[in-house]
Amino acid sequence: MTTTQTTRRTVLGGLAAAAALALPAATGTAAAATGRPGPRIGILLYDGFSLLDPTGPAELLSRLPGATVTMIGEHRGPVRTDTGRTAVFADRAVSEVDRLDVLLVPGAGNRGTVAAMNNPVLLDWIRRIDRHTTWTTSVCTGALVLGSAGLLRERATTYWAAAPYLEATFGVEYVPERYVRVGKVITAAGVSAGIDLALFLASELAGAEAARAVQLAVEYDPQPPFDAGDAATASPQLKELALRLLAESQV
Repeated sequence: MTTTQTTRRTVLGGLAAAAALALPAATGTAAAATGRPGPRIGILLYDGFSLLDPTGPAELLSRLPGATVTMIGEHRGPVRTDTGRTAVFADRAVSEVDRLDVLLVPGAGNRGTVAAMNNPVLLDWIRRIDRHTTWTTSVCTGALVLGSAGLLRERATTYWAAAPYLEATFGVEYVPERYVRVGKVITAAGVSAGIDLALFLASELAGAEAARAVQLAVEYDPQPPFDAGDAATASPQLKELALRLLAESQV
């Protein structure tokens, strides 16, 4: 490679070195503070999950100093999303994981959510892992899976269309926020809200400055061309179209 050849490493290398020199010694990371490995974060994958639910948080949380993010399935191997066209690889089976600092359960389409809610292997594993977690979390209809495991209390959020079911089935109040914390259980709203949840977790695990740095590292600065992401202000017609588009894209 010539000295003038441009690569991603040469473009970012100088910036990374400067950032490392400027990073305060006390970032709040477990690795920096104690010399021990950082937080162990596990993301459950199950057939029919929604792609961004696990991968959005994984993108941010995997950047935390010392953190390990592991995709976990009922079995090792590729796990298909709700569209059936994409898969994410589960590196560990639930039988191989007995302790996590953070558990994240993603949401899915109707088929995947209902199957997970009725899967005793997954529900028993979630309960066992929850006994030792610092944070037990969900994205989208993953809240319904936590509810089926008996882990919801008082308040929660989920995908807006699942709110009536959440309240009627699990006896908790639906709160239309990006994420809702009750003790160590944090539920996030639909799909993209998992990124907001991940930033909150980053601040708790590694400190606010590290969380801000991760937000900048992935350039999470939402400026959508449409103001249509809030179900509270959406028309009935737009809600109907949104749900139809989801249903038609799922298998």
